[in-house]
Amino acid sequence: MTVTENTTPSSPVVNDTTLSADTGMDAVTLRVGDLEKMSTYYSNALAMEPLEEVSRGAETHRVLGRGTTPLVKLVATPGLPGVDPRQAGLFHTAFLFENKAALAATVAHAAQNTNSRFVGSSDHLVSQAFYFTDPEGNGIELYVDRDRSEWTHSVDGEVQMDSLYLDPNRFLERHLTNEVLAATSAEPGIVGHVHLQVGNVPQAREFYVDALGFEPTLASMPGVLFASAGGYHHHVAMNTWNSRGAGPRAASLGLGDVAISVPGREDLDALVARLRARKMDFADDGRQVRLSDPWGTQVTLSIGTSSIDEALTR
Repeated sequence: MTVTENTTPSSPVVNDTTLSADTGMDAVTLRVGDLEKMSTYYSNALAMEPLEEVSRGAETHRVLGRGTTPLVKLVATPGLPGVDPRQAGLFHTAFLFENKAALAATVAHAAQNTNSRFVGSSDHLVSQAFYFTDPEGNGIELYVDRDRSEWTHSVDGEVQMDSLYLDPNRFLERHLTNEVLAATSAEPGIVGHVHLQVGNVPQAREFYVDALGFEPTLASMPGVLFASAGGYHHHVAMNTWNSRGAGPRAASLGLGDVAISVPGREDLDALVARLRARKMDFADDGRQVRLSDPWGTQVTLSIGTSSIDEALTR
């Protein structure tokens, strides 16, 4: 383990057991079989732009996003088997937009793409969301949040979420504009949360809550746990709906890395202390800490949101 000097501004307050309220999600890495087809899909269906790429041996790493914000890194990995929907890994990557017009424009692009598979749409009380599957079987959520003042909580403090019907055609009729549609790639977006498939929820809680430091936000729904930092409805979710009892992941296409950003080195130091107390394996290069969850999904926690170059090297 090598630790290098870090000059990134630190967060002012660090909790020993939970992640900073300023924690967020970063660009997700997907291992793909057909780089050009997948890159074209994310460019056309989700209105992202290829930002930069690099070759590493037989692999090509390509970052796509909006503006200078990386949203997804595609890694061409020759020879791996396809995504197995029953194994642990990715349920969906959720891309968050600032307003309903930007969401509607992105949904319109995705719906018109012949390589898209529309899965459904839901009003989750805290958000409104549309679901698609990319050409290699990776789940995608496109969503917009309701203002936090509109969220409600149960008597025991859980964020109230549901899956109510959301009419996609009516949503587009009300919020899609020609101006935003013509310049969708200029509308900001971020990775709002990542929803994972795991073998069992209690073990996932030990890793993502007890060790990493997320806080549970909704734990009463069968087969799933939602967790976040800073009271957000969720930055990560872990379900067993398709993967109950799954063991460690076999090498395959699909999720390559879940990236999380924290404000400062002190946040990583607190994380490292939690990991050491639990005798967990990790790597620490000074700016980021990398480890794997119980099913072999790689998780990287870094100081600050990644630049394009940093996303490429992760």
